Amino acid sequence: MNDTAPQTAGGKVLWHFTMSLDGFVAGPNHEMDWMTTGMSARPGLIDEYVQTTGAVLGGRDGWDASSDSRPYGGDWKGPIFVLTHHPEDATPADDVMFLNCGPAEAVRIGLEAAGGKNLEVFSPSIGRQLLELGLIDEIDLHIAPVLLGEGIRLYDNPGGEPIRLHRVGEGDPTAVVNVRYRPGPLTGVSPLDVEDGA
Repeated sequence: MNDTAPQTAGGKVLWHFTMSLDGFVAGPNHEMDWMTTGMSARPGLIDEYVQTTGAVLGGRDGWDASSDSRPYGGDWKGPIFVLTHHPEDATPADDVMFLNCGPAEAVRIGLEAAGGKNLEVFSPSIGRQLLELGLIDEIDLHIAPVLLGEGIRLYDNPGGEPIRLHRVGEGDPTAVVNVRYRPGPLTGVSPLDVEDGA
């Protein structure tokens, strides 16, 4: 499967995540350590997002769990907006503004601050709300070759209607994307554990 064309800075609202094959974007407590081992991205991918991102919009839970880490390993500099109902008890940080408003207003503020570049949405719950409001221009996913089994899903809307997507790029936009993997070695499990039914 070919990668999509490079991202452009077109003033888009971009819902952007690395996601496990089973649909999780973080572990149960927003852990992201699963992304740091045994995975590689195409050369230049991180720089692509560093250059095209003008501002970031995230949620309070993710912010609190991130320990003030900056996107893209600290290579990206710019305004971060954190949507929260309780901005008064948030830990302040440089270039971070805590917003207590609706998601549509947060997008307006973020796009204005992005200065013609993209506003990246780094929150599953905010992304879902923006998708339902028709405010997401693109969903940009990097599917990691890992099965987490539990955690925070990219899109969780029990009882909701399915949302049909059109793939960006050449070919049929409604075509199924085929991926094929082989299981790698299990980490932390010895062959004896498997034989004993552990």
